[in-house]
Amino acid sequence: MKNIRNFCIIAHIDHGKSTLADRMLEMTNAISEREMQSQALDDMDLERERGITIKAHAIQIQHEHEGETYIFNLIDTPGHVDFSYEVSRSIAACEGALLLVDATQGVQAQTISNLYLAIEHDLEIIPVLNKIDMPSAMVEEVSEEVIDLLGCDPDDILTASGKTGEGVDKIFEAIINRIPAPEGDPEAPLQAMIFDSVFDKYRGVIAYFRIFNGKIRKNDMVQFFSNKKNLQANEIGVLKMIQQPEKELSAGAVGYVITGTKDSSDIKVGDTLTLQENPTPTPVKGFEEVKPMVFAGIFPIDNDDFEDLRDALEKLQLNDASLIFAPETSAALGFGFRCGFLGMLHLEIIQERLEREFDQNVITTVPNVGYFAYNKKGEEIIVNNPSELPDPTVLDRVEEPYIQAQIITSPDYIGPIMGLCMEKRGMIKNQVYLTTNRVELTFELPLAEIVFDFYDKLKTISRGYASFDYTPIDYRASDLVKLDIKLNSEAVDAFSSLIHRDKAAAFGRRLCKRLKEILPRQQFQIAIQAAIGAKIVARETISALRKDVTAKCYGGDISRKRKLLEKQKAGKKRMREVGNVQVPQKAFLDVLKLGD
Repeated sequence: MKNIRNFCIIAHIDHGKSTLADRMLEMTNAISEREMQSQALDDMDLERERGITIKAHAIQIQHEHEGETYIFNLIDTPGHVDFSYEVSRSIAACEGALLLVDATQGVQAQTISNLYLAIEHDLEIIPVLNKIDMPSAMVEEVSEEVIDLLGCDPDDILTASGKTGEGVDKIFEAIINRIPAPEGDPEAPLQAMIFDSVFDKYRGVIAYFRIFNGKIRKNDMVQFFSNKKNLQANEIGVLKMIQQPEKELSAGAVGYVITGTKDSSDIKVGDTLTLQENPTPTPVKGFEEVKPMVFAGIFPIDNDDFEDLRDALEKLQLNDASLIFAPETSAALGFGFRCGFLGMLHLEIIQERLEREFDQNVITTVPNVGYFAYNKKGEEIIVNNPSELPDPTVLDRVEEPYIQAQIITSPDYIGPIMGLCMEKRGMIKNQVYLTTNRVELTFELPLAEIVFDFYDKLKTISRGYASFDYTPIDYRASDLVKLDIKLNSEAVDAFSSLIHRDKAAAFGRRLCKRLKEILPRQQFQIAIQAAIGAKIVARETISALRKDVTAKCYGGDISRKRKLLEKQKAGKKRMREVGNVQVPQKAFLDVLKLGD
């Protein structure tokens, strides 16, 4: 155990975590030159296309140092705020962390957030300045920022380049000397934490775990702490570039177990794994429950695909523990699922993965956040869907989630950023100059206001320089109303949204205009209305397709033409009373792009 080191790499998005991991794999010969490609650990096409890490990836590498062989269990984590749950799981399985800071950009919001997460778990932090080979690298300035942040000595900060491999040997040395070896008793009852899982269509659910105490052998009967389910460990092993089976793993090791189960509900990420014959009395602590931020309905285009969609979501949940879902029905879209996501990018990735990995074409409703509503009796009602909001006659108040946002930017953009946050109903709480040319702004904002386009607008007004991170704080009473969209006086529940009263009319007008552009014309007139309760706040009209009934009248008396037009008008009126407005799938998808 004294030669094992478990650590993860944490940083802001695009600071070079995956590139540094590539160099580490290369320098320890964990991957052959022929197999080497950039982002070697990222095995999803989506990750390569977008150049981001979506999943945390664990791998075991071996390193020779002063005649001894050390085993490194390295976990490369995502940097985007929407995948911070992956980071929290990785941190729970490690004793140390490499805190990577881009020498050209300096400390960013997510760097600080991930650092606090690591400190909470008492991890040994090794600060590393990356991209020092770049001409625009500001090594001294960024070192000062890191010293202010960590309170460390200048000598503790390592400099490296993930691209050229410069300084990576010093990182290996620091991992051996600074990160403590795992502690644990190999003779105690087995106590292991499941930090990730994947689904293999041939082998079933594969669970990744970190052993804190005890041993596990091949063919042992294992037990899952949360549901007391007993299964046989058909195969155990360590995570190299390909899974490598082993006969036994003991305390301090990171590995995988295959039990042959294909039921995704048997294994939960964050659960404690133990042995059936000698179970541990206490589960592993320090693992956070996921808190979804954004809710949206996902519906199959064809209702016959409902069970296939359920199956796809269950398998996806194994691979992405931050996704939660429950069945729901919609009058407009039929049967589907109400899903909880950590943010808009997370929603987009899930939608794309459903399409690519499971051939599921889906319709997603307008995303919204979760609220608490209170009726006149003081009873609390959880509202994840606008249709769940109680009737205004019995409603007392609605409370919406608030977040604390950290924005790090250059002083040149303070004015526009404050303007954007005020427009989003934010309040400035603090302003701290980290250095002469970097300032940290702290705001309190309603979560609903940042869901759609806040991040994009922030990047636009700061020319890409501002970084953003947030943490939920509490729920506060707000003047929220339910905005309904009606087509010929029929409310379409998929377009409903909960919105602040001051912004409801403007949002309703935009929605009506967008629908007027999208909805196809029918044989009858369609009225598109935005309504708050009984009050109509916006209206657009799609005129009917008309046949020219007077074409056959050559000259003659006008009364003949008028008679034909009146007859047509009566027919159109009758048609509107019985006609159904067909809403195409494209309309549901396009409404999501209202922020464009």
